[in-house]
Amino acid sequence: MIGQIIVITIVMWIVAIFAFSPLGYFIYMYTFKDGEPFGETEPHGDSESLVLALAEIAINKAKELMAKK
Repeated sequence: MIGQIIVITIVMWIVAIFAFSPLGYFIYMYTFKDGEPFGETEPHGDSESLVLALAEIAINKAKELMAKK
């Protein structure tokens, strides 16, 4: 009985270590690089993208169609 509880406790610790290791790695990298976990990145929305350009065209066309009605 006690042996089973010890085995279950050890297995739970191993599962917890593997489950929370990505979080620990992220916290380590975040503190390691002075608050920049992924290094130098562009602010969101400042980079050119085909998807953003197509979305802007679609929105402008929809606005034109709504204005004509």
